Amino acid sequence: MLDSLKKAVKVPLIVVFALIILVLSVADVIVPDKALSEFENRPLAQKPALNLESLFDNEHAQKYEEYVNDQFVLRDEWISAKALLEAVTLKVENNGILFGKDGYLFEKQFTDVDEKFNQNLGFVTEFAQKYPQQNITFAIIPSAYQVLRDKLPLGAISINQQAYIQNAYTQLHKDGVSTVDVLSKLSQHSDEDIYYKTDHHWTTLGAYYGYVSYCEQKGLTPVSLDTLSKTQVPDFYGTHYSKAKRIDIKPDTLTYYDVPTTQVTINNEQADGIYDYDKLETRDKYAMFLRGNNAMTVIKSDNNLNKSDKPTRVLVAKDSYFNSMAGFLTYNYDEVYVVDLRYLSVMSLAMQQAEFDDVLIIYNFGNFSTDNNISKLKY
Repeated sequence: MLDSLKKAVKVPLIVVFALIILVLSVADVIVPDKALSEFENRPLAQKPALNLESLFDNEHAQKYEEYVNDQFVLRDEWISAKALLEAVTLKVENNGILFGKDGYLFEKQFTDVDEKFNQNLGFVTEFAQKYPQQNITFAIIPSAYQVLRDKLPLGAISINQQAYIQNAYTQLHKDGVSTVDVLSKLSQHSDEDIYYKTDHHWTTLGAYYGYVSYCEQKGLTPVSLDTLSKTQVPDFYGTHYSKAKRIDIKPDTLTYYDVPTTQVTINNEQADGIYDYDKLETRDKYAMFLRGNNAMTVIKSDNNLNKSDKPTRVLVAKDSYFNSMAGFLTYNYDEVYVVDLRYLSVMSLAMQQAEFDDVLIIYNFGNFSTDNNISKLKY
């Protein structure tokens, strides 16, 4: 009798479960694929084309798995539910994001970066050897967890970025490349708001200190923040929040400074200043800086504090961290050329644009350790 009752109870549960699977499967087929996740602020994997070569090297299976994971119906809601469950169970990590003290979120970075880091470092050396007449400076921007170690959750394991940076700088000095000690400058101001709590970038204040460290290395006079007009934008939730969706996290405030320009061109097309103010109405507010990531941006202005008869120019190869720092350099150079190697075919195209007084290569540690496009420096 008891066994029969148990079986009777199980049947409806099985039916309900089967119906849920069926509904979700049908919805997955009916609901159109999305190109971009505004919630996670990243492009979503698209359905891969099947061909014989990809089938045999397992590439198609891997890409299809990414596609299914990215396009799963109600994906955003499942992420939120998972984050709520992990907050209730007091977990200190979700989706590769560590929950630090005082509301800080940190990206968990793994230790197997040696090969790509050293390879990219070699490309910087090759670039310097290709252009020995250029004044080349290299800078690595440390990730937040290296500077704000007191904010990390107890027992968190992270890469010793300081050791990597020191070893890289020692090697580059032997090759005649100047370096900028951004880590020391940021560490001196670790009690200030130099990194966003919900995003992987440094704040505009952090970018300013990075700019100051560059000026100190080059013997330039940095512009004073007190002379610039400041605007603050509330309710900024960054990429770390989008990945982890921690329910008790408060938003950041994004700050930018008015930087007048005489001409801005992006990929040879005129632009109205260095800021895309429309982005302030979206989730990805940081994209307002330098109007996002573009192959080549040229900024001309009358801001230079040390004007001379001959226009001065700097060429910067960068990742998105530099975007919030770009405006400050207009106070030391008449023209600032900015390239993003993710969108520019080869670095030599940029070198042909003009005669440059200085060349700066500046990347965040995490990006420098993973980016496959830095190889374009040698072409």
